[in-house]
Amino acid sequence: MKNMGKLFLLSLLFFSFTTLNAKEINDKVALNGIKTAKSVFLIDFTNAAKTAFYLRVIEGTHKGFVNQGVKPKMVLVFIGETVKYLSTKQDEAFEMENEEHLMSIQESIKNISKLGVRMEVCAVATKVFNVDNNTIPKEMDIVADGFISLIGWQTQDHKLVPIF
Repeated sequence: MKNMGKLFLLSLLFFSFTTLNAKEINDKVALNGIKTAKSVFLIDFTNAAKTAFYLRVIEGTHKGFVNQGVKPKMVLVFIGETVKYLSTKQDEAFEMENEEHLMSIQESIKNISKLGVRMEVCAVATKVFNVDNNTIPKEMDIVADGFISLIGWQTQDHKLVPIF
């Protein structure tokens, strides 16, 4: 019993010490004085798993801004092969092989849309990769050229976040 008391006191002291010395993890130095953050993400992936992963990360980035008192104004521009993973109609074999990732992508598209994030899909890419524009989720906008869109958003002071 005496050893239990010592163990309890040591544990209490350890946790108190680590809590007092633990640094708060945030982005307040980078966000100093910022009320709104305008960003444009250039998204160009070559597999469904990576697309699913980063869409969840982007959801978290939006929430991170909000939690730190900054209003995010985000635009996602999808180019290249990535457009294949956005489609609601997949080749049966590909869909069976990537079902979990494809479901995650569709879920993230809905979640990101609810956050008020604009999502654009490059029509040049859908043509090159034979993706029917009618299979792109309704939460997304088809734009004529993802590069032109990207330049337009940057000209409107959105900061580029390239992920590929």
